[in-house]
Amino acid sequence: MTGLFNRLLARGEPALSEAASRDGAAIAALHATSFRRGWSEPEVEALLLDRHVIAHRAVTGGKLAGFIMSRLVEDEAEILSVAVAARQQGRGLAGKLLSLHLRRLAGLGARAVFLEVDEHNAAAIRLYHRAGFREVSRRPNYYPGAGGEAAAALVLRRDLA
Repeated sequence: MTGLFNRLLARGEPALSEAASRDGAAIAALHATSFRRGWSEPEVEALLLDRHVIAHRAVTGGKLAGFIMSRLVEDEAEILSVAVAARQQGRGLAGKLLSLHLRRLAGLGARAVFLEVDEHNAAAIRLYHRAGFREVSRRPNYYPGAGGEAAAALVLRRDLA
């Protein structure tokens, strides 16, 4: 019976909240499974302790389902990373995290938000375009690719004010 109850809770709506240094291990683990070069636990913990870094997390059934992290300096922010666990992808969680995060950044005085995304990451590009981001630049050969071909990084911007 307990197993059934836990499975039902795990399917519930993720709880969104600010991330803290205690989330470092879980964020590092999710980042490592989401990107070619994952961040180490000490790297994540250092970011979470940085006064310029703002991070949010999504938790479902007691497990980290996703996170978003930015650095805010003066009135500009840069989204450093967004990741959603494979089991939660395709359910709109990244959009919810992004929306919450952008509202928090605006509340802290951010007037513009930037990010870089691999030109081949169609799902992320759709997410960012739906959220009002527009391409302002591109960095050729930025991301190492499978088979030796590098991909461009699209630099996107959204104004908040």
